[in-house]
This record gives sequence, structure tokens and C-alpha cells, in this order.
Amino acid sequence: METIYSIKPFLAILVSFFMVPVIISSRNENVREGWTFVAAVVKFVLIVSMVPIVLKGVQLKYTIVEVLPSLAIELRVDTFGLLFALVSSFLWIITSAYSIGYMRGLHEHSQTRYFSFFALSLSATVGVAFSANLLTMYLFYEMLSLSTYPLVTHHQDKEAKISGRKYLTFLLGSSIGFLLPAMLYTYYLTGSLEFSPQGLFAGHGSQTTILVLLLLYIFGFAKAGVMPLHAWLPAAMVAPTPVSALLHAVAVVKVGVFCVVRTITFVFGVEFLTSLNVSTILCTLASITIIVSSLIALTQDGLKRLLAFSTIGQLSYIIFGAALLSPTALVGSMLHIAMHAFGKITLFFCAGAIFVATGVRNISQMVGIGKRMPITMLAFFIGSLSVIGIPPCGGFISKWFLVIGALESKQIFFMIIILVSSLLNAAYFLPIVYRAFFCTEKESLFESKVQEAPMWCVVPLSLTALVSIGLFFYPQPFLKLAQLTVQALTGGS
Repeated sequence: METIYSIKPFLAILVSFFMVPVIISSRNENVREGWTFVAAVVKFVLIVSMVPIVLKGVQLKYTIVEVLPSLAIELRVDTFGLLFALVSSFLWIITSAYSIGYMRGLHEHSQTRYFSFFALSLSATVGVAFSANLLTMYLFYEMLSLSTYPLVTHHQDKEAKISGRKYLTFLLGSSIGFLLPAMLYTYYLTGSLEFSPQGLFAGHGSQTTILVLLLLYIFGFAKAGVMPLHAWLPAAMVAPTPVSALLHAVAVVKVGVFCVVRTITFVFGVEFLTSLNVSTILCTLASITIIVSSLIALTQDGLKRLLAFSTIGQLSYIIFGAALLSPTALVGSMLHIAMHAFGKITLFFCAGAIFVATGVRNISQMVGIGKRMPITMLAFFIGSLSVIGIPPCGGFISKWFLVIGALESKQIFFMIIILVSSLLNAAYFLPIVYRAFFCTEKESLFESKVQEAPMWCVVPLSLTALVSIGLFFYPQPFLKLAQLTVQALTGGS
């Protein structure tokens, strides 16, 4: 594959990084948020400008600094990284608009700090997407953990501080305890940390060593939420809703699963792992997380906590698809990063809009809310369909590939797991929608004066809901990138 040197990926990272001091120095809130939009749009345009080049089979490369002769902090834009960067940069624009309605609607404190760390976290996210090796990815991964900590603890009360400590303990503890040793041993064993479609381990290490390393990577990337290293995720729900949307749909958790998939495919290699027959072990880990998290979600009354446990399960769909190692399942895994992002961010936006308009957080208190906030609850219904995997929403497309991939791998049991978990998804989402719309006036818990949240909240959630539908009819932008990635991994098979 042809490689050209370009500063574009580095600029895409720097644009939001250098916007932080500009946001901090802005004394007027309109100016501050205007600069946030400028940074978000410029970042997205830079990333989009790389699409035609990458689709021609060309990789963009940029070396930031060479640490050792065979080890550098380096960026490389390929089809998989570009898919993730497109999703995260586009949704940053939408989330920035939503943040205005949410933060202003609730008169939140420290909004300048909020927008500053929001921008910093997107620099780290794009840095992970464009990392050329494990060292670079590790540095941006840790940068993301630290830059999102002030967002999780935004309210600065006792609950936020306790949740923040749990957040850092899980994320930093797992990366230092599992991920860093795995990287060091990988370098010792192979002499490289570079991502390669063929992987690094062919001819290196025993089957037991490889399996242990693989598990260290999966649990080291605790942002992926694989049980039992998932408890930080529900705890982080104390953050403002736009932060929850960022954590659960765009940046943090998607960085976790992106790193796991990148490691499975570009560090170990699809053909190599297939020869070791480790697929069943990885699929079992993912399946346990999928089913258990869905069962826990059924018991939740807090809407954001329900969405948190739903996210834990959906993340393991992505790991599950990669673990199946079949070409179709790999496409479904990568495609689910995008499809779930749009569906889940819609649901979080709706949860925030409900709180802004009514102050309600619990599902049991939302009876009849669809009659007072029809746009919000219709968007919630669409987001639910996408996460469940029902047409006409994009989540159906990615789950279709996962099911076909399980059949392709002759893993009938794991295909049943996907279908059962989708039924559980429906069991905890659809009753919310039903009670919101189908109740009598006497049963409704809302007075007639209750109305939709501010426009800055309603427009973004409407847009992401429409995109979720649009991706069902036109998934090609993300589907093409996923298919090209899998072709590179499997040699076109």
C-alpha cells in the first residue's frame, strides 16, 4: 500500500488542542462557543479532506518525534482510523450545539472549563484514531483519560468526586497494570509496536503466551467496558448529560473498543489468531458482558444508568465481531462503532432534554411525557430502534453483518446470543416509549405546561435521530471504509 507524508493528521489533532487557550481567554460566552464550533468544523473538514486520498488505497503518515530508531510517536491514517475519526469529529459538532442548550438551560457553573476539556478530549480521540503504533495510541489513550476526568467530576460535589476517583482508578489502573506490561513484552518479543495488517506475532511466542498477552490488552483497555472492568462506566453518569453522550457514544468507550479491535487485527493479526483457535474464548468473554449487562439494564429506573448498562453490552458487540475473526463479522464490528454512536448519542441527548425541561431522571416518572415532548420521545424511539437493531435504523445493518459473520464462522450459539440480547434491548427500551405515549390523561405525570427543551437541545437530537435512519438507507460511507479495512486484513478474501 502506498504511503505519503502529510501534516494533515497532525493538524486535525492540533486544531482543538490549540483552541483550548482561546476558549479559556474568551470572556463572552457567545465568543467562547463560537470558537468551539470553529474548531469542531475545521477538524471535521480536515478529516473529510483525507477521505478521497485514503479511498484510493493511500495511507497518510506523519512522524511527530522519533523516540528510538525503531520506535516513534507517529501518525498514520488508514481506512479504519478514518472511519472512527469521521464519527467522532462529526458528532463533536452536534454535541457542541447540544451542550449550549443543556449547560445554559441548567445555568451550569464552570462552562469555560467544560468546553476547554471537551476540546482537549477530542484531540486525544483523533490522536488514538490516527496512531501508527501502540506507543502513540497508548499516549493519546492516557491523555483522554486525564482530559475527561474534569468533565466527569464537573459538579464537584461528593458523589462526583467519588465517581471521578473510581473513573481514574479503573482506567489508569488497568492501563498501567495490564496494558503497559503487554506493550513492553510485545516489544521484547517482536522488536516492534507498529500496526500491521499481517500482525506482529507470527513466529513469536507460544500459544499460551499469546493468549495471556491478548487478554492483557483486552482488559488493559478498560474503556471498552468488558466485565468485570466495567464499574467505572455507570459511576461516570454523575457527569452532565453532554459528557455522558461524549463518554458513551463518541469518545471514551469507542476509543476503548477501537483500541481492542485495532490490537486484535493489526497487532495479533486475523490469520494468526485464527490459526491459534482463540475465537471461542474471546467470544465467550464478550457474550457474558452482553447478556449480563442487558439483564442489569432491565432492573434500572434511572434512565442514564439504564443507558450506561446498555452501552456496556453494545461495546461487547464490537469486540464480539472482531473476536469471530470472519470477514463479515469484522465488517459488522467496525460498522457498529458508527451505527451505535448515532443511536446511543440520540438516547443520551433525549435523556438530557427531558431533564432540562422537567428535572426528571427516573423512568418511572416519565409516564405520559411523550404527549408533552413528542419530538424528544420520537427521537428516543428512533434511537432505541437503532440500538435494538430494528429497521429502518442503521443499527440493523451492523447487527445483520454480525449475525451473518457468526454463521460464516459456524458459531450458531453466538448467533443466538446476539438475537437474545437484541430481545433484551427491546425489553428495556420499548416499555419506556409505550408508557410515554400510550396512557390516559389521568395516568400522565405531566401537566400541560410542560414543553420541549430549548432548541439547542431539540435540534441536535432530531438530527442524530434522522442520521440513524439515513444510515439504514445509505450506510456506504462507513461500510466502504470497513470493507476496505477487512480486505487489507484478509488479503482481499
